[in-house]
Amino acid sequence: MDKNNFKMTEVLNNLGVKEVNSGTSTGSQWMDTNSEEIVSYSPVDGALISKVKVTSADEYEQVVLKAQEAFKSWRMVTAPKRGEVVRQIGEELRVHKEDLGKLVSYEMGKSYQEGLGEVQEMIDICDFAVGLSRQLHGLTMHSERPNHRMYEQYHPLGIVGIISAFNFPVAVWAWNTMLAWVSGDVCIWKPSEKTPLCGIACQNIINKVFEANDVPEGVSCIVNGDYKVGELMSNDKRVPLISATGSIRMGKKVGEAVGRRLGKSLLELGGNNAIIITENADLEMTIVGALFGAVGTCGQRCTSTRRLIIHESVYDEVKNKLASAYGQLKIGNPLDESNHVGPLIDKAAVDMYNAALEKVVSEGGNLVVEGGVLEGEGYESGCYVKPAIAEAKNEFEIVQHETFAPILYLLKYNTIDEAIALQNGVVQGLSSAIMTGNLREAELFLSQKGSDCGIANVNIGTSGAEIGGAFGGEKDTGGGRESGSDAWKVYMRRQTNTINYGTELPLAQGIKFDL
Repeated sequence: MDKNNFKMTEVLNNLGVKEVNSGTSTGSQWMDTNSEEIVSYSPVDGALISKVKVTSADEYEQVVLKAQEAFKSWRMVTAPKRGEVVRQIGEELRVHKEDLGKLVSYEMGKSYQEGLGEVQEMIDICDFAVGLSRQLHGLTMHSERPNHRMYEQYHPLGIVGIISAFNFPVAVWAWNTMLAWVSGDVCIWKPSEKTPLCGIACQNIINKVFEANDVPEGVSCIVNGDYKVGELMSNDKRVPLISATGSIRMGKKVGEAVGRRLGKSLLELGGNNAIIITENADLEMTIVGALFGAVGTCGQRCTSTRRLIIHESVYDEVKNKLASAYGQLKIGNPLDESNHVGPLIDKAAVDMYNAALEKVVSEGGNLVVEGGVLEGEGYESGCYVKPAIAEAKNEFEIVQHETFAPILYLLKYNTIDEAIALQNGVVQGLSSAIMTGNLREAELFLSQKGSDCGIANVNIGTSGAEIGGAFGGEKDTGGGRESGSDAWKVYMRRQTNTINYGTELPLAQGIKFDL
């Protein structure tokens, strides 16, 4: 795409985004009583895109009441019919794929191709959910009592609250909503305050489908604001499930609030992902995986590669090849497809990037590829930085933390057991990978003695999860699972049923009452 032909005004109009938008909706109904606003600036060029009204406490209350009302009727719609509505959402997303992809790129800063890829994930999860709508299976089991039948079935929970992060401003919402909707739930979404316009656009897209299918007002709700709006949801007993994506610090607060009221939480938190590069690795393939994992989305993926754990026999070769590859990276406007790396989300992220580089040097690290903030023509937003590489040790405090920026740490190992220990030697447990042509190394990495992450890959990088598999991590990553496999079960409540079709009432465990 020629960036000079890119007209954001046309894109915003196509997606129904106005100069000033209401940030509170129960579907087709938008509320507009609060004067406080979120101002969305693009990290691409620093320009003001649009404004969104913050949801007030009174508006939030109206949203929840409408959602509760909608749940009563939506749960009675058959699952296949709910799936048909989701199928139509997928079709509508196909129509708006380019426009929504451009908005994701412009408001968040990821490349246009990544923006299109994110919308494609939304379409894919719609397809997955349509099939799922006919497969919400329970189990039948034998009873110990004669003439009895036992089985399990699943019922919708009610209201699902979704708190999403800026780095995937639309896909993660779709992972949750499409599964929740076919399960019979209704949803309230709080998009990131850093990417509110993507949320407005999504609500406008699905409203067309919902209106055409007479879906009740309140099945899809949206609220906007900072952590205070998130706190309203997290502390609300009427919201049985909170799905929250973000930092570990944020997730602990959400988990504590939801746990205090004995609610359910699905937490997708930080990652400190590593690739083990063995002496048996295909290094050409390895460099490609490590490069994309480290610099894709400017290092702002929860699955971004933060650490390379490299066997000492190939350490220098990998280091030199990576340094050479970094030297060829093109950094600039992400809507220009010739560029590899776009900006960080905002100047606060730039400050964290600078602080991390200073910290790794102060702890004894060595910069193999120096970073820095880019200035001049094309970099006016102040959010463009150079991807950096540092030799470090796993025990460095900065290496133990997730820095949401393109900084890659190189670590050296001698034995495969040592490599796995380094991989697991952080509090996060999201994604991991090993590059090897050795079957024993691969199997060990995937065994109970291997990676302790929710995702473990062989001969691919840490990024690029598919929607068919459940996505999530362990330890301080939160333990949640979204998207594929049987992740749908978290959006439903399990019920065990027993039917006595006999003429007597035998009691469990052979207990008898002589009456």
